[in-house]
Amino acid sequence: MFFAINMERKVKSIFISDVHLGTKVSKPNYLLKFLKDFDSENIFLIGDIIDFWRLNQRPYWPQEHNTVIQKLLKKSRLGKKIIYIPGNHDEFLRQYDNLNLGGIEIKLFYEYQIKDKRFILIHGDQFDLYVLKFKKIAKIGGIFYDLSQNFNYYLNKIRYFFGLPYWSLSGYLKRKIKNASNFIENFESILIDFAVNKNYDGVICGHIHQGNIKVINNVIYANCSDWCDSIGGLIETYDGELIFIQNEKDRWVEKIKLKI
Repeated sequence: MFFAINMERKVKSIFISDVHLGTKVSKPNYLLKFLKDFDSENIFLIGDIIDFWRLNQRPYWPQEHNTVIQKLLKKSRLGKKIIYIPGNHDEFLRQYDNLNLGGIEIKLFYEYQIKDKRFILIHGDQFDLYVLKFKKIAKIGGIFYDLSQNFNYYLNKIRYFFGLPYWSLSGYLKRKIKNASNFIENFESILIDFAVNKNYDGVICGHIHQGNIKVINNVIYANCSDWCDSIGGLIETYDGELIFIQNEKDRWVEKIKLKI
């Protein structure tokens, strides 16, 4: 199902993660369109919104990145509820749990209810053993990810010239490399087990840049995707539907829908 890019749709909540403002791979203009096209009561920022890892290494902050922050602050002033749950790239903010910054509340995690289902909102890096044990290597891996994204940018310029659709190098590698697939499956299973142990009906997270909604053992797993490569997020409608939305050729496409 398609929605024109300039169509405004009122929804109850939107869930965003892995924007990585402060890096060249971030695509803030798509996020600004998303915030415009889906007007919501609640905005949940589920980690890695600002990439302090990269900013500490190489300052990069163009106007579009600043505009995202200004847009969120404006929405807060208009009465929108905004919760910021830091991830590993913006873990600097975790020391400010429960602090209110211009109407944006910082939380280590957040409990949220959709219909009669209780969800925990958390970035997810806390369950990534690789990041926890090999943090310095993970940061180096982030640099290689940036390089692959830069290559992908110029590759898709050429593809666009020849009338070919967008193609994601990192997405291709994640689908084809067995260890990557196993990592994603393990990550999902660990988050599901965590939700079960804490008596939640579901978990909404980010971190792995793989948007998804699925039900495993009667527990709902939802991942917010990212705004670097996949370009997507989650929305909750007033009818209690949880939908993974992705941008394709300047249109928002409903990829996965779950009636709660």
